[in-house]
Amino acid sequence: MTAERPIGRRTIADTAVELTEFGFGSSAIGNLYRETSAKDAAAAIAAAWDIGIRYFDTAPHYGLGLSERRLGAALRGRPREEFTVSSKVGRLLVPNEHPRGVDAEGFAVPDDLRRRWDFSRDGVLRSIDDTLTRTGLDRLDIVYLHDPDDHWRQAADEAMPALAELRDQGVIGAIGAGMNQSAMPARFLRETAADVVMLAGRYTLLDQSALDDVLPAAREHGKSVVAVGVFNSGLLSRNRPTRNLMYDYEKAPPDLVARAHALTDVCEKHGCTLPAAAMSFPLTHPAVVNVTLGMRDADQVTRNAELYRGEIPKALWDDLRSQGLLRPDTV
Repeated sequence: MTAERPIGRRTIADTAVELTEFGFGSSAIGNLYRETSAKDAAAAIAAAWDIGIRYFDTAPHYGLGLSERRLGAALRGRPREEFTVSSKVGRLLVPNEHPRGVDAEGFAVPDDLRRRWDFSRDGVLRSIDDTLTRTGLDRLDIVYLHDPDDHWRQAADEAMPALAELRDQGVIGAIGAGMNQSAMPARFLRETAADVVMLAGRYTLLDQSALDDVLPAAREHGKSVVAVGVFNSGLLSRNRPTRNLMYDYEKAPPDLVARAHALTDVCEKHGCTLPAAAMSFPLTHPAVVNVTLGMRDADQVTRNAELYRGEIPKALWDDLRSQGLLRPDTV
């Protein structure tokens, strides 16, 4: 990262946990959708470190532990006080009694293990211990409940209090939940001890629905948001959208493709690209402390670093609002 444009840092509200504004998401190095070589995974993390990224997110779900093992190996020997790591609980990895050869949940890994939903206190403690073993780390800085959509009661009544106890003991720096919706994360911010939510795809150039719940909750209760899925599964990832791009894991509908083209036109008018604007937009909200992108190799890290470096004129957001392409209540 150049001296003129270092990666900014923000702190999760009411905690001592500091994040770089640009974070490294580790799902791809867990072989999401296709195999990533160990060499490419290590090079991606090394490149991220070299440009100044110091926040790394992973989960047991990602490659049935492969992501955690690779991330831990790549960070081994780095000064522990210089980086922040988050992982997740809610899916315990247990032996698979009926393997078929390849994981059935989107990762190109053998299915000798399977995931078992568990948001109990014991499940949370076991999951954290397993993650520390796989990563080789001495601690986790942030722990999120992972996709508790169908498990609110146990997640709120058992998992979150267990995490809060660990946080209050100083074992964990911050706790929260990560989801692809906004209604339930807002409940975690309002009704539980969560410090932060990892919000996937709900505060982007194409979807600002978090303005109805998560972001007001974060501001009201002095809590924070980590934004992920800012390209909405790919539709915002190209300088100009092409055919057959995805939106929220499905083929993008024509009306959203047309909207993405309209966004592109305005971005070009202001001398920036659509993906650069998509990456910058969530950080304009004061509750958002980080944007994390999934990255598979060093080239992707370099490309995304260039997006982060890009200067986005404030007039772009004003223009997008005036044309009805952003909600008027965006910051």
